Amino acid sequence: MKRILIFISSFCAVHLAFAAKPNILFLLSDDHSYPFLSAYGDTNVKTPTLDQIAAEGMKFHRFFTGAPQCVPSRATLMTGRSPVAARMTRFSSPLPRDEITLPELLRDKGGYFTGICGRSFHLDGSGKASPAMAQMIDGHQMKTFAARVDSLNTCADNDVAAEVAAFLDKKPEDKPFFMWANFSDPHHAWNAPAEFRPDPASLKLPAHLPDLPGMREQLADYCAEVNRVDRTVAGVLEVLRKRGLMDSTLIVFCGDNGMAMPHGKGSLYDPGSNVPFLVRWPGVVKPGGDSRALISAEDLAPTLLAAADLEAGSRMSGVSFLPLLKGEVHAPRKHLFVERGPHGSAPVAVNMSNSGYDLSRAVRSDHFKFIYNCTPWMPYSPVDSAGGAAWKQMQEANAAGKLSPGLRATYFTTPRPVYELYDLDADPSELNNLSGKPALAATERELRHAMAEKMILDFDYLPLPDLMDGGNAGAPKKGKGKGKKK
Repeated sequence: MKRILIFISSFCAVHLAFAAKPNILFLLSDDHSYPFLSAYGDTNVKTPTLDQIAAEGMKFHRFFTGAPQCVPSRATLMTGRSPVAARMTRFSSPLPRDEITLPELLRDKGGYFTGICGRSFHLDGSGKASPAMAQMIDGHQMKTFAARVDSLNTCADNDVAAEVAAFLDKKPEDKPFFMWANFSDPHHAWNAPAEFRPDPASLKLPAHLPDLPGMREQLADYCAEVNRVDRTVAGVLEVLRKRGLMDSTLIVFCGDNGMAMPHGKGSLYDPGSNVPFLVRWPGVVKPGGDSRALISAEDLAPTLLAAADLEAGSRMSGVSFLPLLKGEVHAPRKHLFVERGPHGSAPVAVNMSNSGYDLSRAVRSDHFKFIYNCTPWMPYSPVDSAGGAAWKQMQEANAAGKLSPGLRATYFTTPRPVYELYDLDADPSELNNLSGKPALAATERELRHAMAEKMILDFDYLPLPDLMDGGNAGAPKKGKGKGKKK
């Protein structure tokens, strides 16, 4: 009898511990730049569902992904490590088996029932470009995610709500859940129905996008996809409401990287990695929260683990911002880091642009950004949208001398500068390169040192930037281009 009572007591204690843990729903849109939610005051889009999540929780203005590309960005979100440290800078890489992910820790340490659904999660390698590549990955048994979670089902956006419902049907009653639901929108190609599309003439364009007819048309196409993903998310939340799970679920929404237009996806400028980020957690996160703290995607996994009362993984470099969510004292980041590597699975070709291949790093502080380009000879081209009317008209405007000096220098300087420095308060669109300016030498030195330290800690394979301390005698000199406007 004593043993039975001890067993029952232990079972109840474990059950209560699991019951106290929040369910976690992680909603991830694809190619979604800040500030493209109406919750941020953006009038180009209408996103009532996501606006409600923001109103009932906290919205973040300065959440940055680990890379401006899908694969390495998702590696950071799941591992709490930079793409470089996780060995995920090659776009077609499968996540190494020894990299322990957020859902694994939640399942193995926290008793969670875990799942992934929706658009491809991108971390089991890509064989799209080559059957031989797919055979190699399969032959070496490098696809690991079926073993990392309890449920794994990719599907179209329209089917995500049904997949979430099916996942919840399988969940044991005594376990909390973690579900990572992926959406394709607003990823290119842009094909949302006309009902979601704003009038191109009504759009407000940021300073880094020239006001051209093709640009307005493509931006309207993009905004339509943002509007559509809002409705898709509404369907997923309705599943939780019908099951009475909204009050017991921590909901996170964010983008995986920026929009596939100039200055966005594939770029180390803010629109490439600054994405919408919302957290709703009834009873913990006060409604109407609004934060401008610097948050890195490396910080997401440690934060969600802390929310489940679990320690961060031993190799995670991210730092929990749970105190910020709770309204407690929070030490903000001084710097965050973004990396850029190859994109897609195509091999390097002669005369290719940097949309397919680029090696660069960035460090950002509250007020400044430093970019280090290790392949400056690669001419700029936007990822995924170079064949569209917007970029073609930009090229024509440049050839005709009709672009402003900042835009011309940003997009059409070859070689690009090795070093770039931006005052984000004075120049939020990052069009005026200040690298090498004597008045900002101390700031630039600080950012170069912060970048070098990160590269050393992550065992980065790129050469370190010149540290402006009399060393690095063999380092490349600052290239011509945006640093010397003509």
